[in-house]
Amino acid sequence: MRYEYHNPKLGSILGFTDDIRQEQPHFSTLEGTIYILWNRNTESTCLQIDGEQIPLGPNQLMTTTYLHQLSFDEAHLPITAFLFNREFYCIADHDAEVSCNGILFFGTQDLPVMTIPPEQCRKFETLHEVFLDEFSTSDNIQGDMLQMLLKRLIIVCTRLAKDQLIVQKLDNDQIDIIRKFNFLVDMHFREKRKVSDYADMLFKSPKTLSNLFSIYNQKSPQQIIQDRLALEAKRLMLYTDKQTQEIAYELGFNDPAHFSRFFKRMTGKSASAFREAPFGKAS
Repeated sequence: MRYEYHNPKLGSILGFTDDIRQEQPHFSTLEGTIYILWNRNTESTCLQIDGEQIPLGPNQLMTTTYLHQLSFDEAHLPITAFLFNREFYCIADHDAEVSCNGILFFGTQDLPVMTIPPEQCRKFETLHEVFLDEFSTSDNIQGDMLQMLLKRLIIVCTRLAKDQLIVQKLDNDQIDIIRKFNFLVDMHFREKRKVSDYADMLFKSPKTLSNLFSIYNQKSPQQIIQDRLALEAKRLMLYTDKQTQEIAYELGFNDPAHFSRFFKRMTGKSASAFREAPFGKAS
């Protein structure tokens, strides 16, 4: 089962399927798409993201962006998926409405995996049914209606993420600082390596950021920046044929030797050893 709203003039797409592994190749475009993935099965399954095996348990949700390398080859069960691009719904432009940047999407932390509590299962199943109904209603406001439904889905997922993935000691203003920092790092990590760079953009002091993240996840802001840089280096190693020197320059290193030392320190392996490791086993 595959449903799609596609506006060729705008290049916009919203896709919906209960079996993304089978249906992914049949969507009009996958360029620049963001995914909300939902395991509606009673068993766990597995996804391959950036070369790592990521489990997804029953009634769990996960989000990925076009920055991730995503494969469903390891998924032995059908997975429900919503996919959309910026032309259909720009989460940056609508961040004031949904407050999801840096939490659900474009964050520097581990991939957000949320569990739907039993008391909320009906809410999500109802949304699923309403999406089905709206995709079968073709009229001149279908796109607007689907955009409203997608916004609703993003909001309820963001609420779950805030409840389950963020320390409750933080108030809303502090959470906003964290998610904006995460988003900014994802956008600027190639050229901005200092915590002070991001503190300036957020009109906060580096100490304020450090204090917030010590409550949030025990990682310092500087470590988060370094981890994001290392993740991109691993992606380029795994999914491109670029030489180590090319990758170094692409990531803002003026000296390839400096990049090699950084990569070894962050991954425990040299660039050549990392590439020779069995796919998906690198860490």
